[in-house]
Amino acid sequence: MTVNVRIPSVLRNLTAGQETIAVAAQTVDEAINALEARHPGIKARLCDDAGKLRRFVNVFVAEEDIRFLDGQRTAVKDGDLIDIVPAIAGGCGRAPAIGGAARAAG
Repeated sequence: MTVNVRIPSVLRNLTAGQETIAVAAQTVDEAINALEARHPGIKARLCDDAGKLRRFVNVFVAEEDIRFLDGQRTAVKDGDLIDIVPAIAGGCGRAPAIGGAARAAG
Protein backbone atom coordinates (compact mmCIF):
# COMPACT_ATOMS: atom_id res chain seq x y z
CA MET A 1 0.00 0.00 0.00
CA THR A 2 1.12 3.54 -0.67
CA VAL A 3 1.34 6.20 2.02
CA ASN A 4 2.52 9.79 1.82
CA VAL A 5 5.23 11.06 4.13
CA ARG A 6 5.39 14.81 4.73
CA ILE A 7 9.00 15.91 5.18
CA PRO A 8 9.73 18.91 7.43
CA SER A 9 11.61 21.78 5.83
CA VAL A 10 14.75 21.11 7.91
CA LEU A 11 15.12 17.69 6.25
CA ARG A 12 14.22 18.59 2.67
CA ASN A 13 17.88 19.02 1.78
CA LEU A 14 17.99 15.20 2.00
CA THR A 15 14.97 14.76 -0.30
CA ALA A 16 15.96 17.17 -3.10
CA GLY A 17 13.42 19.65 -1.76
CA GLN A 18 10.45 17.29 -1.89
CA GLU A 19 7.78 18.12 0.70
CA THR A 20 5.77 14.91 0.34
CA ILE A 21 7.08 11.51 -0.70
CA ALA A 22 4.94 8.48 -1.57
CA VAL A 23 6.32 5.16 -0.31
CA ALA A 24 5.07 1.59 -0.10
CA ALA A 25 4.71 0.57 3.55
CA GLN A 26 2.47 -1.23 6.01
CA THR A 27 3.95 0.34 9.17
CA VAL A 28 5.67 3.58 10.13
CA ASP A 29 8.96 1.68 10.45
CA GLU A 30 8.62 0.35 6.90
CA ALA A 31 7.92 3.89 5.69
CA ILE A 32 11.10 5.16 7.37
CA ASN A 33 13.11 2.35 5.78
CA ALA A 34 11.57 3.10 2.37
CA LEU A 35 12.53 6.77 2.78
CA GLU A 36 16.08 5.73 3.64
CA ALA A 37 16.29 3.51 0.54
CA ARG A 38 15.33 6.46 -1.68
CA HIS A 39 17.05 9.22 0.29
CA PRO A 40 20.12 7.85 2.10
CA GLY A 41 20.94 9.63 5.34
CA ILE A 42 17.41 10.60 6.33
CA LYS A 43 16.98 7.69 8.76
CA ALA A 44 20.09 8.78 10.72
CA ARG A 45 18.43 12.15 11.26
CA LEU A 46 15.20 10.51 12.48
CA CYS A 47 16.46 7.47 14.40
CA ASP A 48 19.26 6.56 16.77
CA ASP A 49 21.81 3.78 16.15
CA ALA A 50 19.34 1.18 17.45
CA GLY A 51 16.74 2.30 14.88
CA LYS A 52 14.43 3.94 17.42
CA LEU A 53 12.98 7.37 16.71
CA ARG A 54 14.95 10.12 18.37
CA ARG A 55 13.04 11.68 21.25
CA PHE A 56 12.85 15.07 19.53
CA VAL A 57 11.19 13.58 16.44
CA ASN A 58 7.40 13.37 16.58
CA VAL A 59 5.52 11.27 14.05
CA PHE A 60 1.81 11.39 13.33
CA VAL A 61 -0.32 9.02 11.25
CA ALA A 62 -3.60 10.54 10.16
CA GLU A 63 -3.05 13.26 12.81
CA GLU A 64 -2.57 10.69 15.62
CA ASP A 65 0.70 10.71 17.58
CA ILE A 66 2.30 7.27 17.16
CA ARG A 67 3.63 7.44 20.74
CA PHE A 68 0.03 6.77 21.82
CA LEU A 69 -0.51 4.06 19.21
CA ASP A 70 2.02 1.30 18.48
CA GLY A 71 5.09 3.46 18.03
CA GLN A 72 7.08 2.62 14.93
CA ARG A 73 5.01 -0.56 14.53
CA THR A 74 1.90 1.57 13.97
CA ALA A 75 0.04 0.20 10.97
CA VAL A 76 -0.73 2.49 8.05
CA LYS A 77 -3.47 2.27 5.44
CA ASP A 78 -3.37 3.03 1.76
CA GLY A 79 -3.43 6.81 1.32
CA ASP A 80 -2.51 7.64 4.93
CA LEU A 81 -0.44 10.75 5.60
CA ILE A 82 2.57 10.38 7.88
CA ASP A 83 3.77 13.69 9.28
CA ILE A 84 7.32 14.00 10.62
CA VAL A 85 7.50 16.90 13.05
CA PRO A 86 10.78 17.77 14.74
CA ALA A 87 10.38 19.29 18.20
CA ILE A 88 11.31 22.94 18.53
CA ALA A 89 13.16 24.11 21.63
CA GLY A 90 14.24 27.46 22.90
CA GLY A 91 12.88 30.56 24.53
CA CYS A 92 13.52 32.17 27.85
CA GLY A 93 11.38 29.83 29.90
CA ARG A 94 8.84 32.42 30.95
CA ALA A 95 6.44 34.41 28.90
CA PRO A 96 6.51 38.19 29.21
CA ALA A 97 3.38 39.89 30.47
CA ILE A 98 1.04 41.26 27.83
CA GLY A 99 1.84 44.90 27.18
CA GLY A 100 5.17 44.62 28.97
CA ALA A 101 3.78 45.08 32.49
CA ALA A 102 2.89 42.42 34.99
CA ARG A 103 -0.79 42.20 35.85
CA ALA A 104 -2.07 41.17 39.24
CA ALA A 105 -4.35 38.16 39.34
CA GLY A 106 -7.63 39.08 40.64
